[in-house]
Amino acid sequence: MSYYAGKYDIAVIGAGHAGCEAALAAARLGMKTLMFSISLEAVANMPCNPHIGGSSKGHLVREIDCLGGEMGRNIDKSYIQIKMLNTSKGPAVYSLRAQADRKKYQAEMKHTLERQENLFIKQAEIVNITLEDNKVKSIETNIGAIYDVDAIIVATGTYLKGKIFIGENSFESGPDGVFPANRLSECLKNLGVNLVRFKTGTPARINRKSIDFSKMEIQEGEKDIEAFSLEDEIDENKEQLPCYLTYTNEKTHEIIRANLHRSPLYGGEIKGTGPRYCPSIEDKVVRFADKERHQVFIEPMGENTDEMYVQGMSSSLPEDVQIAMYRTLPGLENAEFTRPAYAIEYDCIDPADLKLSLEYKKIENLFFAGQTNGTSGYEEAASQGLIAGINATQKLKGKEPVILDRSQAYIGVLIDDIVTKGTNEPYRMMTSRAEYRLLLRQDNADLRLTEIGHEVGLISDERYNKFLEKKKNVEKEIDRIKKLTIKPTDKVNEFLERYGSSRITAGVKLADLLKRTELNYKALLEIDNDRPSLTKAEAQEVEIQVKYEGYIRMQEDQVEKFKKLEDKHLSEDINYDDIKGLRIEARQKLNKVKPQSIGQASRISGVSPADVSVLLIYLEQQKRK
Repeated sequence: MSYYAGKYDIAVIGAGHAGCEAALAAARLGMKTLMFSISLEAVANMPCNPHIGGSSKGHLVREIDCLGGEMGRNIDKSYIQIKMLNTSKGPAVYSLRAQADRKKYQAEMKHTLERQENLFIKQAEIVNITLEDNKVKSIETNIGAIYDVDAIIVATGTYLKGKIFIGENSFESGPDGVFPANRLSECLKNLGVNLVRFKTGTPARINRKSIDFSKMEIQEGEKDIEAFSLEDEIDENKEQLPCYLTYTNEKTHEIIRANLHRSPLYGGEIKGTGPRYCPSIEDKVVRFADKERHQVFIEPMGENTDEMYVQGMSSSLPEDVQIAMYRTLPGLENAEFTRPAYAIEYDCIDPADLKLSLEYKKIENLFFAGQTNGTSGYEEAASQGLIAGINATQKLKGKEPVILDRSQAYIGVLIDDIVTKGTNEPYRMMTSRAEYRLLLRQDNADLRLTEIGHEVGLISDERYNKFLEKKKNVEKEIDRIKKLTIKPTDKVNEFLERYGSSRITAGVKLADLLKRTELNYKALLEIDNDRPSLTKAEAQEVEIQVKYEGYIRMQEDQVEKFKKLEDKHLSEDINYDDIKGLRIEARQKLNKVKPQSIGQASRISGVSPADVSVLLIYLEQQKRK
């Protein structure tokens, strides 16, 4: 039996990191929003590593924050260790990373959702989606509640037909023993949605009391550091919990090799494709047979638990083999498991079936976000959730979608990659994927995206005005130091020699001194008497923009060329079979992806430069007609 349960604007299916951002964005933009979770205890769950950020992922979190999302603010409330990665390299790859108190992160996010106006949270499994004229009409829960909705965002993570593997044992389940979503998979198939099978995994958890930390390298956090959200500040007096580093060895590898026949990954039971950049330990040992050891990090799961996460030891081997191999690591000789490692296989869609707005091409007002789109990682999921929430709202309000391009944001790179190229394995964001990464730094995310967040309606006027003030201060200070001439006095030359910098014999602009590798903005205060008072973030922005000015200008020139192709728009109504001169493969790929611009078409695998030339000629002919 079923019953009518009411009318809502937007329904979000799933309450993981994608679902949370999607629901909050839609509700904050005035949409009457429903969010469903199979279990409310799984809201914002971290079934794998309880950390946020890291290389390239820290960029995504800052971008989410500058667009008005929640992830950055939530980790700032719940971190137990925080540090900046890659500081020995250039500012383009600086990335914040924070270890989270897993339960506190969940509780803080759940409470934020519960307090949000226009947002209604329900514990239920969605088993059916109905359409009318190929447009979203309603959804139905497993206990018969039917809700009329104008748009749906599917953000089901790894729950769609989830199946857990631990050695020879396998059973239907979502992460952490929560029920899987089996019937929704069948519903999506019946609607014509193409599903593929992916796999991911997580390591065992062990009891802190059974670990000998004296045999490991300690990994401390940092105190004098910025927060993820530009609205927050890090409490320098907060006590941070350390992580620890240990290594596998030849004995570990011997145990793994001797038991590969018991691994469902190598025995053929697991059909789904796993993540290339986050392989299981048995996969590492096979693929990198020449490596004598692999790093393993022991990380706390929270302030009020003795469970420790063993990063780097993901596995689907039987529990007895896991225990044996874990106990070969220095410090883990007496390790006691609280939860074994496992692999999980799940259904997801082919993201090439989506528009850049994350709307499904063949069904109006049906959006997808997160691991359902074939990505991996909490940050990638949250990024897509935010964009899907914004664009579902924009669609219902009759407005143009928010589409970030590759020169604007890592979020733009992520979505363009999965939609334009598809993915045959769980997609992970990396700095190497962003061709304009010197322009897409973590420190300037606000300069790139705050205006968009404000225009959409997720950034408040107060925050926007603070942003404008920062922008003005940075521009004014850069202008000042470019005009200020430093004369060759004894004091100046003594200062330069102290920093290992060559003396000057004639007047030099302060900006040119700042460009010297051995000098920095803070040190130059000694010979810069009229410096205005700037915040730490403003000073950092001034230094980076001046020091890397030449490289930044080169990338800006590249972006200008990129924009010319992005600005040449292609209609969704084009039938590429009718365009003479295109190769057969190009026609097939173009008809599948339906690119929105020549630039996007040029990035489709199977579309050659000659095909792009044909498209340019076609556009010119259409323009003349």
